[in-house]
Amino acid sequence: MILAVVIIAVMKVTGQVAMPDELTKNPLKEQLKYLEDRTRIYENYRAIREDMFQKLKDNVTDTLSATNRRIARLNKTTLLLNQTIDSLRINLESTKTRLEEMTSTKNSIRVIGMEVNKSTYNRIMWTILTGLVAILLLGFLVFKRNLSLTSNTNKELHELKNEFEAYRKTSREAREKLTMDHFNEIKRLKGG
Repeated sequence: MILAVVIIAVMKVTGQVAMPDELTKNPLKEQLKYLEDRTRIYENYRAIREDMFQKLKDNVTDTLSATNRRIARLNKTTLLLNQTIDSLRINLESTKTRLEEMTSTKNSIRVIGMEVNKSTYNRIMWTILTGLVAILLLGFLVFKRNLSLTSNTNKELHELKNEFEAYRKTSREAREKLTMDHFNEIKRLKGG
């Protein structure tokens, strides 16, 4: 019995070879390469030690779990980023709309309850102003011409009045003289 215990103990000690560092420290790809290089193929089957297989299985499970957690985190991050992008896109559209409204408001003037573009308003105002200046200039020229005509007419009227007065005076004197001559002639014919 002691012999059996010693044999079993020796077998356990020799059977439990230490786990290679390649299976504990390296990435999965290198672990698989290590097993491929260190194991034998017998009748199309690969013989792998059970402890190495279990270690590789644990490593694969851990890697898959970590990868799945990372994928879940990335999916959650992607979802949050998509929500942020959608929110920013909505804000951008809202900002563009407000900018267009502000630009429209800035470039227009309310006249008689209607929105008029500033450039159109300026053209209309300059046209009206030019028209008013032209009418004022035309009015001034007409006034000046009328003033000149009135002054000339007054001068001619004054001269005509003076001529008429002189004519009336000479005409009266001539009539008086004629009347006197006529009276004297009648007197001479009667008396004499």
